[in-house]
Amino acid sequence: MAEKRKVIRKKIQATDDMKQYMADYYYELDRAAKTGEAKVAWCSSVGPAEILRAMGFLVYFPETHSAMLGSTRMATELIHHANALGYTPEICSYLTADIGAFTQGVTPLSRAYEGIESVPKPDVLVFNTNQCRDVQDWFAWYAREFNAPIVGIHTHRGVKSVTESHISSIATQMEEMIEPLEKISGRPFELNELKRVVALSRECSDLWKKVLDTAVAIPSPLTFFDGTTLMGPAVVGRGTQRAVDFYKVLLAELEERVKNLEGAVEDERFRLYWEGMPIWGRLRAHSELFAELKTCVLASTYCNSWIFSAFDAEDPFTSMARAYTELFIVRSDETKEKYITEMIDFFKVDGVIFHDARTCPNNSNCRYGMPQRLEVNTGVPSLIINGDLNDLRCLSDEQTNTNIEAFIEQLEEQKASAS
Repeated sequence: MAEKRKVIRKKIQATDDMKQYMADYYYELDRAAKTGEAKVAWCSSVGPAEILRAMGFLVYFPETHSAMLGSTRMATELIHHANALGYTPEICSYLTADIGAFTQGVTPLSRAYEGIESVPKPDVLVFNTNQCRDVQDWFAWYAREFNAPIVGIHTHRGVKSVTESHISSIATQMEEMIEPLEKISGRPFELNELKRVVALSRECSDLWKKVLDTAVAIPSPLTFFDGTTLMGPAVVGRGTQRAVDFYKVLLAELEERVKNLEGAVEDERFRLYWEGMPIWGRLRAHSELFAELKTCVLASTYCNSWIFSAFDAEDPFTSMARAYTELFIVRSDETKEKYITEMIDFFKVDGVIFHDARTCPNNSNCRYGMPQRLEVNTGVPSLIINGDLNDLRCLSDEQTNTNIEAFIEQLEEQKASAS
């Protein structure tokens, strides 16, 4: 294998706009929580944020906060505080890190944004179990802590084909949320405002998909590791004009990169797909490792999770129900394998990295033979790495790096034998 060398990547300029976006977002939440000038709703990341925005709430996403705990490498030292409250180390380390941080009165927001001392106090907590049951338990803890109301949507799981009965049941649950949210917000629900917000969410979603799809170019103008940070506005800002404006700027920059054959990884030799959660505390390290190996991890199921092509402003409740039920994480293994096969073909990848995240079984798809079946059906090899989204005690850096390097050697041997 070629000798590794330090690679300096050209910065994506729109990253500065994204950082300012996130700063303004958190300062607005902090101000509202302190002054009461607006009501704050906590929402799970693929929950019904559009309804909350349409009713005048500012929306806070605890999962994004937990990702910050992971990326700043604060999480591991905080998890045991939640364990002491009865939350086992085996459940979601987003949950345990976040609750642990709260009990200790610490937050990465204080490091990033001067003057912010804590997460914003919720006026209501809203969850959707389309990700997992953990969000329900997570939000319920805070509901008790803040003595705040909690409402939720209970989604079907293991869905092979999304049917009208699935959609109807979720749409009904969404509609039933309106009355209690009206009482909390102090304002009446307006269908036209929801249509406006859903239209903006759809536009944001379409632009985010176009951003991610630029990776089909050879060389790819961005990596999966770029996507995990650039996705910020798609998560916390969908339903707003500013998120739409940001992705227009980002898309134009990436399209210019494609036009100029400017790759995210210098001398790109191999193209990989990442299946599963990021290892937040190792984003930079893994990005640099793959770049040194002239390998671009260019696409992922994770970043695509905020593409909601089913949104339709003219039929908001039904289309939201469909979009939030068609999510990859909700589907059957058969449907997931079909999806990944399509991604392998679309992005022309040479291999797949499966992250087996210790505390996130719902986003770990390598435990029941899927990598082996996909390799038989597609001919594309895969590598399973063991780790976790936040708990770095579950990760061996030495073993991970050795396995990745060996996997790239395997791809090099296959490439040589094919030539």
